[in-house]
Amino acid sequence: MTDELVFYTNPMSRGRIVRWMLEEAGVDYATEILDYGTTMKAAAYLAINPMGKVPAIRHGATVVTEGAAICAYLADAFPEAGLAPPPAHRGAYYRWLFFAAGPVESAVTNRSLGFEVPAGREIMAGYGSLPHVVDVLETAVSDAPYIAGDRFSAADVYVGSQIGWGMQFGSIEKRPAFERYWARISERPAAVRARAIDDALLAAAPAGG
Repeated sequence: MTDELVFYTNPMSRGRIVRWMLEEAGVDYATEILDYGTTMKAAAYLAINPMGKVPAIRHGATVVTEGAAICAYLADAFPEAGLAPPPAHRGAYYRWLFFAAGPVESAVTNRSLGFEVPAGREIMAGYGSLPHVVDVLETAVSDAPYIAGDRFSAADVYVGSQIGWGMQFGSIEKRPAFERYWARISERPAAVRARAIDDALLAAAPAGG
């Protein structure tokens, strides 16, 4: 089928974000589970994503990589799911979707690796500092029920996942605003289904595999 949707992932990866997004979209998709260091680096998958990492999707002849891009693509490809605001009202939607993909991701990763921006040189880092990024993110989830306004969107899937994981693993501090926001979105039926699918895949994985 020319419009077949294939999802490339590993249940212990950022692919969990895309799984949630796919379940929110309510579309049929095939899943290919890849292993780190083996099938993820094999020629067949490198033709899909030369970076050799997941997640990725192939929708017919279209290939999309990078979690935020995949979420945005799926929202546009399946508009009947209502996961993106109308084009004229996408300012906050795009802003926070890519704020999470850029400053949040970079600041959290650098801190996790033990890298600190030298004092006085924050402007060169793009995100400034992790505390500043977290403060801005806290304000963003406090201004409205959802990150882009009054309706849940693909941006909540991506931003919410960053916050949920960050609090779980200690890379983003638990703040009441974050906990309220995460509680609001993490028990959506699609989120629960997605977690169950990936948790089952993890449980079924061979020991050491």
